[in-house]
Amino acid sequence: EVQLVESGGGLVQTGGSLRLSCAASGFAFSNSPMRWGRQAPGKELEWVSTINSGGDLTYYKNSVKGRFTISRDNAKNTLYLQLNSLKTEDTARYYCATVGSSPPGQGTLVTVSS
Repeated sequence: EVQLVESGGGLVQTGGSLRLSCAASGFAFSNSPMRWGRQAPGKELEWVSTINSGGDLTYYKNSVKGRFTISRDNAKNTLYLQLNSLKTEDTARYYCATVGSSPPGQGTLVTVSS
């Protein structure tokens, strides 16, 4: 069974930083491209960043490019998302997932206050 557990969210002021983690189990994490998505209140889920299995190729949605950094540690079966220069519009529940799948976890809530 695929299990992905997100953590690291919290309340932060604009301009602040957070590091999200996603602990993976139940599948071949090191062979799986992964992605982070977010869902703001009243809005649909949007995918903000993707990383290939080896960790050397990444993609970012324009709205987060230059502020967010996706990475992974295949030895620890963990995916990360570093969030810097946070804006109020980044407020959302953040989810991790394998590419092509819906997020199976509960996500982690990021709230950015002005």
